[in-house]
Amino acid sequence: MGVNKKDFVKAKVNVEVTPGQMLKTLRELQGLSQKELADITGMTQSNISALETDARQIGRERAITLAKALKVHPAVILFPDYNVEEAA
Repeated sequence: MGVNKKDFVKAKVNVEVTPGQMLKTLRELQGLSQKELADITGMTQSNISALETDARQIGRERAITLAKALKVHPAVILFPDYNVEEAA
């Protein structure tokens, strides 16, 4: 009895993530503490914390600084739940 691909529906990943949550996830995946990321970016640890909890908006300039430190494109941080199919 083989597996028939027609018996399956392709999964759709649809996770709603805020820019702050994405920032925290990226930081943690790279094994950095808030203090370490703050040191790399020149920001304060309390500022990183406020950004991660969405108490403060990240904005373009901060996104660029954080993206360079985390080695990702700024859009990964600013638009984590952007869906190309829905935008069209």
